Amino acid sequence: MIKFEHTIFALPFAFIGALLARKGLPTAWQVTWIALAMIGGRSAAMTFNRIADVRYDWSNPRTRKRALPQGTLSMGFAVVFTIVMSLLFVFAAWQLNSLCFYLSFPMLAILVLYSYTKRFTSLSHVVLGFAVGCAPLAAWLAIDGEFAWPPVFLSGAVMFWVAGFDLIYALQDVEFDRKAKLFSLPSRYGVAPALRVSGVFHGATVILLIATAVITNLGWMAYAGIAAVAGILYWEHRLVTPDDLSRINVAFFNLNGYVSILLLLTFAGDILIR
Repeated sequence: MIKFEHTIFALPFAFIGALLARKGLPTAWQVTWIALAMIGGRSAAMTFNRIADVRYDWSNPRTRKRALPQGTLSMGFAVVFTIVMSLLFVFAAWQLNSLCFYLSFPMLAILVLYSYTKRFTSLSHVVLGFAVGCAPLAAWLAIDGEFAWPPVFLSGAVMFWVAGFDLIYALQDVEFDRKAKLFSLPSRYGVAPALRVSGVFHGATVILLIATAVITNLGWMAYAGIAAVAGILYWEHRLVTPDDLSRINVAFFNLNGYVSILLLLTFAGDILIR
C-alpha cells in the first residue's frame, strides 16, 4: 500500500535542506526525528490517499489489485494506521522545535487535502508537488528555526519536479479520469499539452536548483549534480511521447529515483568537503 520507492523522492531533499541549514552534518538527534517525521507524514498521506480513493481504485483496472480494493488490508487497519502515522509526524515535529510542531498541523491538513483535489481541480499535480516540496523547507526549519530563501528555492524546485513527473504518471489514467469525472491536466487538455506543461515544470526545477546553489555559494560538485539532473529530466521527456506511453514507469520510478539520490550525494559532497 505504501511504496518505498515513492519515499525516496522526498527524503533526500529533506536531508539536503538539513545540510544547507547546518552548513554541515546535523546531529544524530536531528537526523533521527527528521527521518521519523518524513516516515510518519508520508505514510499517513499515502494511506489516507488510498482510503479516499478506494472506490476509484476498485473501478480502475490499473489500480484494482491494490491492497484495499483486494481486501488484503482492511479499511479499519488503514484508518488506524493513518492515525498512528499522523501522531508520529506531529510528535517528531515536536521533538525538533516548537515552530515545527505548530506547522505540523497545517502541513498534515495539506497532505490530507491533496487526496480530494482531483475531485475539483486540474491543478492536483501542483498541490501534490507543494506537499512533497515542503520537505526541504521543513528540514531547514527543524535545524535553523527561521524561514530563508535557500530552502524556499529548493522547495520550489522539488514542487515543480514532482508536479512535472506526476503529470507524466497521470497519462496512464486519461480515459478513466474522464469517465469517472476526475480532474487532471492530461484528462482535460490531452496528452501532448500535458507533456509540454511537464517540460516547463522541469525547466523551472533546473532554474530553481541553480538559484539554490547560487544563493548558498555551492561549488562545482553541486552544479555537476544539477547538470546531470537536467540531463536525466531531458531523457525522461524523450522516453515518454504522445505516441508512446509504454515507458512511463521507467521514467516515473527509475529516472526520478536517480534525481533525488544524485542531488543528495552531490549537494552533500559539496557542503561537507568544503
